[in-house]
Amino acid sequence: MDELNKLIEDPGLWNDAARAQKLMQERTKLDNSITGLQAMDGELSDCLELIEMGEAEGDKDIVTEAEAQIEALNSKLGTLRLETMLSGEADGNNCYVEIHAGAGGTESQDWAEMLLRMYSRWSDQRKFKCELIAASAGEEAGLKSATLHVKGVDAYGWMKTESGVHRLVRISPFDSASRRHTSFASVWIYPEIDDDFEVEINDSDLRVDTYRASGAGGQHVNTTDSAIRITHEPTGIVVQCQAERSQHKNRAAAMKMLQARLYEAELQRREAEKDAIEEQKTDIGWGHQIRSYVLHPYQMVKDLRTGVERGDAQRVLDGDLDRFMEASLAARLGGDGAGGVED
Repeated sequence: MDELNKLIEDPGLWNDAARAQKLMQERTKLDNSITGLQAMDGELSDCLELIEMGEAEGDKDIVTEAEAQIEALNSKLGTLRLETMLSGEADGNNCYVEIHAGAGGTESQDWAEMLLRMYSRWSDQRKFKCELIAASAGEEAGLKSATLHVKGVDAYGWMKTESGVHRLVRISPFDSASRRHTSFASVWIYPEIDDDFEVEINDSDLRVDTYRASGAGGQHVNTTDSAIRITHEPTGIVVQCQAERSQHKNRAAAMKMLQARLYEAELQRREAEKDAIEEQKTDIGWGHQIRSYVLHPYQMVKDLRTGVERGDAQRVLDGDLDRFMEASLAARLGGDGAGGVED
């Protein structure tokens, strides 16, 4: 931290904006870790003093309360431990979140929009910046697809555990007979790459389509074909952007997303060579859901990889995902905490 502070005090640092931003991001991450550990150390000392005082005075309530606080600190320590282990090549990067509705028409499209809201809420709770890059509206309701850009320290490291198929079971609000429906939507997470990292892309491998961006109506709908869709034909990867009114800016943003997707594909290839992702390959295949969200006849969200369950489904849909992410990270890292039930 001392070394970083000296570098940041250099007046010439911001002559290289990319390097300055990287140093500031590293400093923020270190500062959060140090501050968190110092705060926990202080809380632990206070709890130990309370226990000593309670035992001396024969006050069991004080002892019980202090012991409960220590248990809570132990849980926080587990989270910090996981954060220190987010050391993958791209874990510290921002990320993109792609959501695609599965078969099932309006039902799945509404579910895709619910997932978009869930990840937006989670990002807000983490104080991450979240921007909708592209969205394709459903015929009646919901979304056929959407892409979010999530910016924050370790955004990819946390969110990479969400890649896969998500299953929803509920009484359909679109069914006049109030029957129970099952819907699927896929989520794909990939890291944003640094500006100084180059992925070679041949123009001859690209198919570029322009289209008119859709929106809520009025001033929010473009009157020109400014939205961009780029297909990388050798891999079949498709990216699109409609966030900007300028076709040039949308193309630049889409190319950056394409670089990120190709970079993610390379990371996956390297991990596969080390046999690091062989077990999870079925998790991310269509039809192999990683998590089920049941809203009827009971409420339960269950992660099928780790066994973690939550009884308050609405709280999860409002963005309370940390328990699932922590368990998935622990399982990947071979640590404990990969299972459990929380009411």
